[in-house]
Amino acid sequence: MSRVSVPYHMKGTVALQVGDMRNSQGRPGVQVIDVTFPSTKPFELQEIMFKNYYTAFLSIRVRQDTSMHTPAKWVTCLRNYCLMPDPHSEEGAQEYVSLFKHQMLCDMARVLELRLILRQPSPLWLSFTVEELQVYQEGPKSPSMTFPKWLSHPAPCEQPTPLLEGLPDPGRVSSEVQQMWALTEMIRASQTSTRIGRFDVDGCYDLNLLSYT
Repeated sequence: MSRVSVPYHMKGTVALQVGDMRNSQGRPGVQVIDVTFPSTKPFELQEIMFKNYYTAFLSIRVRQDTSMHTPAKWVTCLRNYCLMPDPHSEEGAQEYVSLFKHQMLCDMARVLELRLILRQPSPLWLSFTVEELQVYQEGPKSPSMTFPKWLSHPAPCEQPTPLLEGLPDPGRVSSEVQQMWALTEMIRASQTSTRIGRFDVDGCYDLNLLSYT
């Protein structure tokens, strides 16, 4: 399935204070990044790609266009997705991540805005974020999916000419092969005819020898 990159504008990171998330250096353990799409109409989000930088958990919320009579609403589509399995090691700390729409908890149609909520509860990693963010929507369908059915079964007058000229007719070759096979079977079944054939050959050979003596 094809995909198309969606241009976006990433707002500045907002640090939040959530209960006991404050570490000894006084830095909060939750950050929020808002992503807007000013030049794009509401679209169906297909995939999100980014490079993690010491973020332990990721939640995603989207603002969707519902209808003309009701205001757009925020919906949580991913909650506490683990990016670092072990907070005391650097596993997954700087890896590329791809999230597809089938991994989300809600429908990703008619997206207007995206909100990334980053969480790092460990005081070992004071700086965390996401980098190289890419947002994709579904691209145009492959042309092969729109071909009419009659193209796969062309009429005799519309069939392409053979690439190689001078090839024998398959039907004629088949009939000749069958005739040869039938003749071979008849010869094998008739032991008398094969003996007579050998006798005639030997007889001619003996007569030739006698003519030289």
